[in-house]
Amino acid sequence: MMVIRCAKCKSKLFKYHKIGKGKILRLWKERIKDDYSIKDGATVKCPCGNIVGIDTGPFIKMKQGSFTFSGTYANK
Repeated sequence: MMVIRCAKCKSKLFKYHKIGKGKILRLWKERIKDDYSIKDGATVKCPCGNIVGIDTGPFIKMKQGSFTFSGTYANK
């Protein structure tokens, strides 16, 4: 389980079940356990106003550099 936080204010945005190694480029919606973000149309924002991603349907395309993460990933 990974915790994804805002890079500006460090508030918690998502609890996400990451599978496999590599960068976080997109968050698949079926793997998001808890969602603390704010949706403004297709834009996904932190409560501080920082844009962290764009909702494209089955996944959220993340904006690199606007979030940090910690935790472990599951092996495939």
